[in-house]
Amino acid sequence: MPETRPPIELNGVSLAELQRLIDERRLPPVDKWDPPLCGHSGMRIARDGTWFHDGSPIGRPAMVRLFSTILRRERDGTHVLVTPVEKLGIDVESTAFRAVEMHCEGHGRERRIALKLNSGDAVIVGPKHRLSVVEAGRGPSPRVDVRHGLEAELSRTLYYELAEIALAEGEDPPGVWSDGCFFPLEPK
Repeated sequence: MPETRPPIELNGVSLAELQRLIDERRLPPVDKWDPPLCGHSGMRIARDGTWFHDGSPIGRPAMVRLFSTILRRERDGTHVLVTPVEKLGIDVESTAFRAVEMHCEGHGRERRIALKLNSGDAVIVGPKHRLSVVEAGRGPSPRVDVRHGLEAELSRTLYYELAEIALAEGEDPPGVWSDGCFFPLEPK
């Protein structure tokens, strides 16, 4: 079944409208499916967010969007593509998604931060989509929880934008507010 959902765009959309668009997306209930592991998919998500199959990049964004809807992270940290009847392993070098665009409304405790993902989805940082910074060996890795144990790493540009906000507001420790929650920008 081809992917027919267009990517969510942040430009020109209020966060209330964005939340409505997010809520209208009907994602498969992969958290409810538990078929047996059937092997490996031959797929890999590179550190930069590029999806590969048998060593070749997947060039169709609609295919990546489709596969991203059936992706889940298992309790042991592995990633799988899951349907009601089969589960296939997929290698993920860093995080499953990349946050590539940001839109903010409000200031301080009243701020809400929306992030567009490379999969065409979006999240609003807050209680359900927590922002954290982890030490990843190559430096701090800012991440946001997406769904089913999956995370999106923020691009360096977005991380610097958040750092500018944090420094301008002078919180101690440095961090940002979004949707009523405070998120420190220091590695755990």
